[in-house]
Amino acid sequence: MDFELSDEQQLIRETARDFTDHEIVERARENDRNEHFDLELVAKIAQQGYLGAIVPREYGGAGLDYLTYGLVVEQVGRGCSAMRTVISVQTSLVCSSILRWGTEEQKHHYLPKLCSGEWLGCRGLACFLVDTDQDGFQPQTIHHKMGLRGSDTAAISLDDVWAPEDAVLGEVGDGFKVAMTALDSGRYSVAAGCVGICQGCVDASVRYSKEREQFGRPIGSFQLVQAMISNMVLETDAARMLVWRAGWLKDAGKPNTTETSIAKLYATEAAVRCANTGIQVHGGSGYVDDYPVERYFRDVRVTTLYEGTSQIQQLIIGRAVTGINALT
Repeated sequence: MDFELSDEQQLIRETARDFTDHEIVERARENDRNEHFDLELVAKIAQQGYLGAIVPREYGGAGLDYLTYGLVVEQVGRGCSAMRTVISVQTSLVCSSILRWGTEEQKHHYLPKLCSGEWLGCRGLACFLVDTDQDGFQPQTIHHKMGLRGSDTAAISLDDVWAPEDAVLGEVGDGFKVAMTALDSGRYSVAAGCVGICQGCVDASVRYSKEREQFGRPIGSFQLVQAMISNMVLETDAARMLVWRAGWLKDAGKPNTTETSIAKLYATEAAVRCANTGIQVHGGSGYVDDYPVERYFRDVRVTTLYEGTSQIQQLIIGRAVTGINALT
């Protein structure tokens, strides 16, 4: 694997960084405070091509490879994990499932509207496609979440909803396969987003440690503060390299389920640790929402739960190295 990014990848990463800094960061705190799902911001994200990042251009996507997609998701995750979640669900779970298992008719019908943001998909393990304007489709928004308040979460009920034969995604009986391929892609996206949270915690802590003074000097000059920040940098770099490896394997068409689980397990747990340490560096200021670290802490907690808990990732990794399936 070549660790040097191409000129195009560097440009895409810089563009994503600028977009995040100018469009996402400034809205993140207010959207979190108000539990506001910012559809205007989602539309801007769609205009950047991020909702269909890995979808080929012929279906309306940006046609990015997985490594480059991971670079984009990292930057968005650094600014707002709620908006990163929107991208992850739309691209890694919904679009990738249709791209992998859908018929040509399904691809041409659904993917362009998903990539453009005209339609938003929802995360689930049901392997059939349902138009949400049907009678009997009833979403119920979930409020008062610990984190990810800027993204929409809902419970869905289907009451006598008709799903025609051509709505089946893949073949009848392939539901588990469809779900597992979607989770592989989703776990990669979550891991990349958590690298962004790690980096966001580093950036915020470095900035605060230079501004905040105690005993006549910046707290960044104290040994224990530098030790905490250096540990965060270590965790961030290690997580990033694991994500890049998983992305490289995906792009090379090589088996990557175990490596993706490794990246997901480490990056999510590292992000939890970085957010916790970031609050510690900020002291009492880190406990209020004047600084982003408390939002990082609330947002990141769910990442060790969804797309397979940390314990599930451990079992996947353990099965790969021992040859023994502890899930049965």
